[in-house]
Amino acid sequence: MAKTLKITTRNASFQQWQALLVNRTKRQRLGEFLVQGVRPITLALEQGWEIRALLYPDGRNLSRWCRDLLDRAAATRVALAPELMHELGGKEEESPELLAVVGQPEDDLGRLPVGPKMLVVVFDRPKTPGNVGTLIRSADAFGASGVVVTGHAADPYDPKAVRASTGSLFAVPVVRVASHRDVLDWVAALRARGLSRLQIVGTDEHGDSDVADHDLTGPTLLLVGNETHGLSAGWQEASDRTVRIPIVGAASSLNAAAAGTVVLYEAARQRANS
Repeated sequence: MAKTLKITTRNASFQQWQALLVNRTKRQRLGEFLVQGVRPITLALEQGWEIRALLYPDGRNLSRWCRDLLDRAAATRVALAPELMHELGGKEEESPELLAVVGQPEDDLGRLPVGPKMLVVVFDRPKTPGNVGTLIRSADAFGASGVVVTGHAADPYDPKAVRASTGSLFAVPVVRVASHRDVLDWVAALRARGLSRLQIVGTDEHGDSDVADHDLTGPTLLLVGNETHGLSAGWQEASDRTVRIPIVGAASSLNAAAAGTVVLYEAARQRANS
């Protein structure tokens, strides 16, 4: 049976959890992050993620969902003083009923499903956690195999990214990679093993063709660039083709996550009709 702790002061454990909210280095070193919300925590449990601890407010009546999850998860249960729970929730008005301390999986491209229908989204050096989470959510919604975040980028395990993904972070493999070269080596290995049709498609406002005119039904690596500067020179050079989204009106461009969502929808549409 999972052990239960009771914490009433800002001890070392509480300070460590508090650091997970704001300190990327601590998240990386400890290999864990903090999650709140019914859907994200439920998905983390159902998808087999490592839940290390479940935190709940001491002395409060808990919902049936919360009691059930506390019984099901093989995690340390922590009854926190309500004021400490409120601090970790990060909202002025309300306190979360449950928080989960979840272990981060390895950043290994081998976690991504591959095959003739694979569709992997690569987000190149995104700056904002919200955009990362939003694109992960879109990747999940439109059937992508996984998401790769390359270069010096926002952290997918930042609380803002986790919230923006609305739980999709736990349903779609997400891998962080230091350089585009690591991804290209992985692509070369897949092509050598028989996935010769695997294409690298970049998105750019000056792309070779409209996205609807390019075939996205085969195995595809879909590149989405940085919010300000677009794709790096390395990714531009590596692209087999670049596609553009035709837009009208006063807008000069789309938000990076929005643009990625549009192209993912087009890929899903083509695949449904193929």
